[in-house]
Amino acid sequence: MINYQQIAKDIKNTIGEQNIISITHCATRLRVMVKDREAIDDKAVEHIDEVKGVFFTSGQYQIILGTGIVNKVYAEMEQLGIKTLAKKDQEEAVKQQEKGIKKIMRILADIFVPIIPVIAATGLFLGLKGCIFNDQVLSLFGASSADIPVYVQTLVTVLTDTAFAFLPAIITWSAFKVFGGTPVIGLVIGLMLIAPALPNAYSVADPKSGVDAIMAFGFIPLVGCQGSVLTAIVTGWFGSNLEKKLRKIMPNVLDLIFTPFFVMLITMLVILLGVGPIMHSIELGMVDIIEYLIHLPFGIGGFLIGFTYPLAVITGLHHTYVMIETSLLANTGFNPLITLCAMYGFANVGTCLAFLAKSKNHKIKQTSVGAMLSQLFGISEPVLFGIQLRFNLKPLFIMLLSSGTGAALLSILNIQSNSYGLAVLPSYLMYIYDGHQLLWYFLISLISTAMCFILTYLFAIPSEAMKEDQQETQKINADFIAPASGTLTKLQEVEDETFAKKRLGDGFAIDLNDGLIISPMDGEVITAFPTGHAFGIKGRNGLEVLIHIGIDTVELNGEGFDVMVKQGQQIKQGDPLVKVDIEKLHTAGKSSMTMIVFPKEQKVELHEYDTVVTLGECMALMVE
Repeated sequence: MINYQQIAKDIKNTIGEQNIISITHCATRLRVMVKDREAIDDKAVEHIDEVKGVFFTSGQYQIILGTGIVNKVYAEMEQLGIKTLAKKDQEEAVKQQEKGIKKIMRILADIFVPIIPVIAATGLFLGLKGCIFNDQVLSLFGASSADIPVYVQTLVTVLTDTAFAFLPAIITWSAFKVFGGTPVIGLVIGLMLIAPALPNAYSVADPKSGVDAIMAFGFIPLVGCQGSVLTAIVTGWFGSNLEKKLRKIMPNVLDLIFTPFFVMLITMLVILLGVGPIMHSIELGMVDIIEYLIHLPFGIGGFLIGFTYPLAVITGLHHTYVMIETSLLANTGFNPLITLCAMYGFANVGTCLAFLAKSKNHKIKQTSVGAMLSQLFGISEPVLFGIQLRFNLKPLFIMLLSSGTGAALLSILNIQSNSYGLAVLPSYLMYIYDGHQLLWYFLISLISTAMCFILTYLFAIPSEAMKEDQQETQKINADFIAPASGTLTKLQEVEDETFAKKRLGDGFAIDLNDGLIISPMDGEVITAFPTGHAFGIKGRNGLEVLIHIGIDTVELNGEGFDVMVKQGQQIKQGDPLVKVDIEKLHTAGKSSMTMIVFPKEQKVELHEYDTVVTLGECMALMVE
């Protein structure tokens, strides 16, 4: 049974309550804003139950707990009085602290995150179109693409072309929202960038089209901004900041109409007559550089991209890749960059499989399973921070090598997706537009996984993972004393089904002949019922014990119980917990059988039952 309250307490105490500014959580991680990151002992945090790894990024100390656990630990920390925030509120607080390159990365991420699902969905539509409209596929049914009705082709074209045709408008809308402007103004300005009245940028770039740019003032080329991601981002930044300044000085009676009027007018002129052509030239240069790298001979460029992309993820620089990928899609219709970067996810799966197959440590095996399940659907932090950066960096280097090798093979074969936003298992959907592309992508993804698995299995499993869980089988003797006087009894003989069936844990019982109950070890009182009938103690060696006095004695509402400790109190072995009036228990018809239970799935052995034990006697107790 997982003790979420204790996990929360351990996290609070290890990080330091005074060091915690606020906490929030996502699907798998507890995100903690701290005053002093250097004051935290990462190893100590990693040894807390259910913690699968830790890392510090985006101004937050992030503790990987896993789905279904993190929200419960978060709720317990809230009960402990730790300041909790909604994820959005804490991210806003983090943004205020970010500067330089980190701030730029955060802004790019915020702009593109809302757009990724739309582009990914469009990529799937393109893939399905490539399958359904393929003459080889249609020939199996005795048909061809010429047989498809015009209205069907038109509807499919609407599905597949709209997002990319209006991409600058979508990005400008998102950028306005991120930079604090009015999104609908950004949307309209974005549509102006690709207005039908302007010469289409793709047509102007094609000498065979016969379309030329319109020359303003005789020397400034006036062209649409189709496919220009960078221009849209700059437009969003310029326009939103202009809007905010105008709203400060514009009289309230004029603000509603004249602020949008001037924002739209000035931004359109500045972008179309000045910034736009410059930004688009820079963007095309970036696309050319990436394509040059990808097509270097022998897959050298692909290897470099596949090898370095995981390092970009660690540092947060991977957000810039989304901008480049969007530019590639807008200008070429394909995205070879995500294809090369995707091998990172498959190599991560190989790492997890190797640790799962060879590790003898139960907790590390559990971490590997959880990390692999997350990675299969694109969440890489658990394996990256919970395994590869945690164990001597050898798993990380092998993963980088495997990712680079897979990427090199893909670049040699000129494999490229028609979308982005999908990773590992879902990523295969980005290649269904072409059977050849899908087949090679599938085979090379298996090669990357297998290569990383074999090399990690042979060379990178640390000695820590090869040690079996220390069972903590120990003869406690002086570390554990009898908490009461009476007759030792087997737990399964207790007349209470919950204890007899060991639903709360293994242990033993003492049929009291004296009412004084003492602490069997040094530690902390983690549970102290006000009725005095039960106490939970966590020892300094990690051992936990529950002492439950009598059966159904909670019904007495504390009558006959003189409680001497309180929850959270530090106690020493032999300190009195409660004085019980046994006669009152018996008069009320209650049993004085007292259960001593170890709740953390430990097995307990006593060599002698049905014998009398005296208060404070060292016990020949075996706890596994």
